[in-house]
Amino acid sequence: MRLLITAGQASDKTAVPDLLVGLPAAGALVADRGYDSRAILDLVAKTGGQAHIPTQSRVRVQRSVEPALYRRRNLVERFFCKLKHFRRVATRFDKLARNFLAAVLIASTRLWLRAYESTT
Repeated sequence: MRLLITAGQASDKTAVPDLLVGLPAAGALVADRGYDSRAILDLVAKTGGQAHIPTQSRVRVQRSVEPALYRRRNLVERFFCKLKHFRRVATRFDKLARNFLAAVLIASTRLWLRAYESTT
């Protein structure tokens, strides 16, 4: 897993190249409609993966996305919901981005450890 902090006014699409750089080629990248852009699709195809991103409603030609694969995206959504249960992360008390990122990483580690312990 890789986490990255962006500016509040920045689009999430701008962080995609930084998140994908250096990762091994994945078979599938699943994202929601907010990541529908030709640049992201081309970047994923260039790395050897296949993007499963539904098209926005304003686009004339709609891409189909496998429903079973797209449903697995809820794992990420549930992770962010659980992350917001940590008060320091939800309210962003930290003034510096590096301190906030550290709090997010600590909370993420706790969530991962809790999930790992329950499966072993």
